[in-house]
Amino acid sequence: MQFRMLIDGRLCEGASTLDVIDPATGKPLGASWCADDAMVEQAVVAAGRAFRSWRGMSPEHRGAVLEALAAAVERNSEKFARLLTREQGKTLAEARGEVGASVAALRYHAGLRLEDRLLVDGPDERIFEQRYPLGVVAAIVPWNFPLLLLVLKLAPALAAGNCVIAKPAPTTPFTALLLGETAADLLPPGVFQTLGDDGALGPVLAAHPDIAHVSFTGSTATGRKVMASAASSLKRFTLELGGNDAALVLDDADIGAIAPRLFEGAMSNAGQVCLGIKRIYAPRAKMDSLCEALGELARRSVPGDGLDPATTLGPVQNAAQHLRLAGLLEESRTLGRVVAGGGAMPGDGWFVPPTIVRDLPEQARLVREEQFGPIVPVLAYDSLDEAVARANDSEYGLGASIWSGDAERAIALASRIESGLVWVNRVFSLPFEVPIGGAKHSGIGRHQGLAGMEEFTQARIVNAALV
Repeated sequence: MQFRMLIDGRLCEGASTLDVIDPATGKPLGASWCADDAMVEQAVVAAGRAFRSWRGMSPEHRGAVLEALAAAVERNSEKFARLLTREQGKTLAEARGEVGASVAALRYHAGLRLEDRLLVDGPDERIFEQRYPLGVVAAIVPWNFPLLLLVLKLAPALAAGNCVIAKPAPTTPFTALLLGETAADLLPPGVFQTLGDDGALGPVLAAHPDIAHVSFTGSTATGRKVMASAASSLKRFTLELGGNDAALVLDDADIGAIAPRLFEGAMSNAGQVCLGIKRIYAPRAKMDSLCEALGELARRSVPGDGLDPATTLGPVQNAAQHLRLAGLLEESRTLGRVVAGGGAMPGDGWFVPPTIVRDLPEQARLVREEQFGPIVPVLAYDSLDEAVARANDSEYGLGASIWSGDAERAIALASRIESGLVWVNRVFSLPFEVPIGGAKHSGIGRHQGLAGMEEFTQARIVNAALV
């Protein structure tokens, strides 16, 4: 299995290859082409050249191109989904959902328009704000949602008139490269390009003086490096970084009703969701019933190869993450009590059983760090003020959720949570028209909606005297 890179309108091989591992088997799935510095330079030059004409096209023309790309992905949706499962590990149902969301995102942004914003309209003056595209955008994409998170960068950037160079994660390159192959005959040369990576290209793209904007999704540690590299040329950037999202269960919550949704929020995509539930706080009086309900859901879960229709939980994506989760489990067994899961699984893949841990101290790694896997701690609290303080006591501020039988009470409480997004009685509701962004160490900038599209543009104020 091998897919070619798209550079300057041509599908091409790379300078080297890197084995891509199937996380369900631990064995090579195929080899990915990787670009070298010369290919990066070729892509940047091509994008800069294409930008001059792409930015001059009407929004309607650019929207039609995005519509055509959406239709092409949709026609090949099953091919994308099965490939996504094989390289990332998620269940086929989850992969089909990701592909469908990617098609919808392309279509949403195809119809999005940035209109002039009138600020002052008087008898002798008119002042308004315009937006214009920045130029060449580097889209650096993580391995948990390698197609959707690329499209959520690609679509608004292209719709606004920029050109995009995509760099997928080294462990999940195939879906992004397939998107490039799909786009090769639909987009003008240089407008969208794909570069396979062995782990060396991120700093090169972030520091390149002719790249105007870096859109990065990944860990907070790597996000800091992107910021440092971008500083040399004062380029614009958006960062969607780590999260340690707290779920607050209130004393009036119906445990039987909310437990399946909490479980889904913690275990979807094998727990590898930036905005997934990472820690659960519950009133002490409800701890036993909540842990029992979550434990039963974990025991009924079916880990396995994502292509198996019986599987409800795929493997984690890579060996490094699997090793890290093993360390978190080892400490958690010592400091807390495992309700369900917690053991090793047989086989060659990178499987971690869905695990519920209770009674951990607040300083345990599973509580303080972003685990990014199917292991969730449940923690007791005695007062709501205490629960809010503990939920906020984190360097992260990506998202949170509040669960209550009284929605208005929960909405009022949301104003005390220090995060960029707070759900009430739901998770994973992310309509494209609603902008989101992280607080604290969870990111800089906005994603989705008009605000997300504006991140790929520069504001220009036109201040005119009407004489």
